[in-house]
Amino acid sequence: MGILFVVFIGAMVVGIPIAFVLGVSSLYYFLFLGNIPLSMIGQKMYSGIDNYILLAIPFFILAGELMNRSKITDALINFSNILVGRIPGALAQINIVASVFFAGITGSGVADTAALGSILIPAMEKEGYTPEYAAAVTVASSVIGPIIPPSVVMVIYSMATGESVGALFAAGYVPGLLVALVLMILSYVYAKKYNHPRRVTKLSKKEVLFTLKESIIGMMCPVVLVVGIFSGLFTPTEAAVIACIYAIIAGLFLLKTMTLKEVFDSFVAASVASSVTLLVIAMANLFGQVLAIERIPSLIANFMLGLTSNKFVFLLLLNVFLLFMGMIMDPGASVLILAPIFLPIALTLGIQPLHFAIVMLVNLNLGLITPPVGTCLYVAAPIAKISIERLSKAVLPFVFMEIIALLIMTFVPEVILFLPRLLGYIY
Repeated sequence: MGILFVVFIGAMVVGIPIAFVLGVSSLYYFLFLGNIPLSMIGQKMYSGIDNYILLAIPFFILAGELMNRSKITDALINFSNILVGRIPGALAQINIVASVFFAGITGSGVADTAALGSILIPAMEKEGYTPEYAAAVTVASSVIGPIIPPSVVMVIYSMATGESVGALFAAGYVPGLLVALVLMILSYVYAKKYNHPRRVTKLSKKEVLFTLKESIIGMMCPVVLVVGIFSGLFTPTEAAVIACIYAIIAGLFLLKTMTLKEVFDSFVAASVASSVTLLVIAMANLFGQVLAIERIPSLIANFMLGLTSNKFVFLLLLNVFLLFMGMIMDPGASVLILAPIFLPIALTLGIQPLHFAIVMLVNLNLGLITPPVGTCLYVAAPIAKISIERLSKAVLPFVFMEIIALLIMTFVPEVILFLPRLLGYIY
């Protein structure tokens, strides 16, 4: 396993994509270290993606593409302006609130950064914000995307552990809003310190009504999903399909902001993005088999339980470890490999499974905005025309605030469990 670890780290250092890092490491094990038939490679890769729940992933990605191309993003930004436009640092606040609404449509941090960043980063620069600050706010708020449902990484976690997707979705709302709140507090502090502008004029009733009319079409999509899933009317996978149908109808017939060519382009883009995600899942399942053969989960479990039997100390150690893993590995791959290892330990220590799940997912999603992997950093930096190094430095205060929110979720479990308990998922 030491040799395998060297192969794994070496592949990452030279810049090989994480899916192929997992695949190359597994192939090396099967060829040289394990007395295992090579036919298992194909079987394990296929079984990793042969799951009905995973059908939700390409459809949620497609729904996000369709919503973005139908210009619903613009309407959500205008609606956010009505809500928080008069708070100091208005555009930063609008950026964060728009991420909350956009999260309810796409469930992807990268999509959030690309869609909102392309509009709000130039707008913030024009208002006098520094490029670093504008990009940092955009990147930091994009973490909300995979926390507030629908969430692709929650679907992956459900597949890996058997946890209910509906329960995970219910558990994500309050933590997502908590992250938004701490970011808004920091933005307010910055606004006061650096005298950031805000909207001083009141919008007319006509402007407000027009904005509400435009935005309500986009806002109805997450409402339909939430009501349908939590009422049991349809499954999360069916909800993803309904979201796509709704997005096409909204773009072509209600808003009339999308053409048939753009619908086709959305299918192409979603196919590419989905193939990448599913390839990571297939390879992670293969690598997980290697770990299982070598009994790594039980070794880690015994080591962790040997360190402490206090669940709060365990959660603190887990936070540190997962924050590190988020920095070097894709959240989806980390979930598939690490969730089956740490969940049994959490259950042994009496930690509620949903509490553990959200703590883990928020932890790993922070990796989207921390180098060296930091996918959202690589999306936002070219938009702001700054280097990754400058953006990484600017985003650190926001990461610190999100870690504070994470610690609140970790040590005050009801922040996560309140809504699932209210909806009857747990008792």
